[in-house]
Parts: sequence; C-alpha cells; structure tokens
Amino acid sequence: MKQQNFNVETAAEKLEQVKNEIAKAFIGQKQLLDHALITLVAGGHLLVEGVPGLGKTLLVRAIAKAIGGDSKRVQFTPDLMPADITGNIMLDPATGKFATRKGPIFTNLFIADEINRAPAKTQAALFEAMQEFQVTLDGESHRLPSPFMVLATQNPFEHEGTYPLPDAQKDRFLMKVIADYPDLEEEKTMATQVLTGDIGAELSISAVQTALGTDDFTAIKNLTASLRVDPLIVDYAVRITAATRDTPAVETGAGPRGSLSLIRCARGRALLQGRDFVLPDDVKALAAEVLAHRLTLSAESELEGLSARKIIENLLAKIEAPRGITDNAED
Repeated sequence: MKQQNFNVETAAEKLEQVKNEIAKAFIGQKQLLDHALITLVAGGHLLVEGVPGLGKTLLVRAIAKAIGGDSKRVQFTPDLMPADITGNIMLDPATGKFATRKGPIFTNLFIADEINRAPAKTQAALFEAMQEFQVTLDGESHRLPSPFMVLATQNPFEHEGTYPLPDAQKDRFLMKVIADYPDLEEEKTMATQVLTGDIGAELSISAVQTALGTDDFTAIKNLTASLRVDPLIVDYAVRITAATRDTPAVETGAGPRGSLSLIRCARGRALLQGRDFVLPDDVKALAAEVLAHRLTLSAESELEGLSARKIIENLLAKIEAPRGITDNAED
C-alpha cells in the first residue's frame, strides 16, 4: 500500500474509515473504540479491561487487522515463561552454534490476551519492549519492528486466576479503557450476526478490511505528534496529574509520564475530531482513562469503595480549565 501524504482533514477521514472497518466486527461501544484509536495514533500501548465475554479480544484483533501490519496473539497463562514472549538463544544441533530464536513480540501489533493471568516475571518480559522498543537476548539488543504496540486485555482482579499488573507495567500503558456490557439493541445485532451460518459463538473479523498500511499509520502518528498544544493546555494537564499526588485518598499518584500521556492522548482526540489544535475538553475527556490506572489508592479509600476514576472526576471538578482557548474554537 503506497504511503499517502496526510493533513489533519485527510488523516481524520482515514481514521473514520478504520473505525468503520472495526465496527463491522465490534458492535457498539463507540466511545471505547474512539479511546482505543486515540491511544494508537498517539503512539502508545492499550489496555482493555472487562469481564469475560464482552469482546475485548475481538476488539484488539479487529484493530490489528484494520490498521495493517503483522500481528501476533499470545494467550497469557500461569505457566507462560518470559522466553515464550521474547524468544531465546538456543544451540542449533545442525551447526553446533548458538542461534537467536525471536519470540512473538517481534511483530507490529502484539496482542496480549488476558495479560493478568501470567505471573509478574512473565509480565515483566514486556517492560523493555514497551518502553525501549527493543528486546535484549543474551546481552544483545534487537530492535522491534516499526510501528510496534501492545494491545492487551485483562479481566478484573476479582476474577479467579488473575494477578495484579506491576505498577511499572501499568504506567507503560498509555491508556486503560473499560469494556462494558452492550445495550439491548447492540446485543440483538451480535446475536443476529452469529446466526448467519457461521459455526460457533464467536463474532468473526473476516469482514474487516485493512484501511491503512504501516507507513501510512506511522505518518498519521507523526502528524498527531505535531499538533499545536497551547502552554495553558500543558499547564492544565500537569496540574491535574500533580493533584493526584496530593490527594489523601491516593497512596501513590501519577508520575510525570502521566502528564506526558495526557497531552499525547489529547492530541489524538483532536485529530480524530479533525482539529490541528488541542482544547481543554480533550484533556478533561481523557483524564480518567489516562491517569486512573496509574494511581495506588490508600487502604482506607478502598474500604470506602472509592475508585480511582471517581477520584479523577472529583479533581476535574475542582481544577479550573483554561477559558480563552475554548472560546476561540468549537469542540
């Protein structure tokens, strides 16, 4: 697929095509889909949480197909080893020499299904890949393909057989989005699709077509990173993030990576809406998805049933947003 030259308008149109392709398989939950695409054009990694059976894996498989590039899926299990992800160095009996066996992480889109069913040492195998875009095997660094991103699903921690993700790994996910139950009409549409002659109870991604090549996807990510961000917007994002560190209900607040992630995602939302500049509403709309998973709540707040998302919402209600920028353009 030949690389195109994108401006904000053509990039937004192309992303709308991507959304339409994904929607052929993933029905409803439009806000969830928007958040997922924002994460991807911002050049980050995505974590999708929800109870089993809500289409989390279907969503990430459809995304992988719609935006092109190679993709590989690994089902995370309690006995999965780090080498099953990264690969290893092994002796080749035919030559008597050691050879590098690259693992499934060497792909454009790595689908980590039910990531929190594997123990911490296996989850840690993703640290270097997600942050440095490389994998070290036997002391030698190997660059990952470009673009590279992790699309991970997880079940809520209360479910049997799940492990909490290490804080360092959660911080490497640009955004965490929640998959919720579909409404009645959406569920009827799903049931109708399954009854169209396919065997089994799973929705298929066969109808999803690739709308972008890897070069085009990289070009759109570069365009996203060039969108204008007013200093007042930067100040607003930093104030929100810093406020999480001074909240009694929070034991550990979001670090500077949270501020950077919030600005990156705000740019992605602006691009999806066809704007070449960021508004305060872009920051406000994404703050919970970007920051909530980076917080560690105090024991008291957890006993009171206070969630990280609710804490972010309370902070947004208290922190004043810049006014002049909103008055100069429509959201």
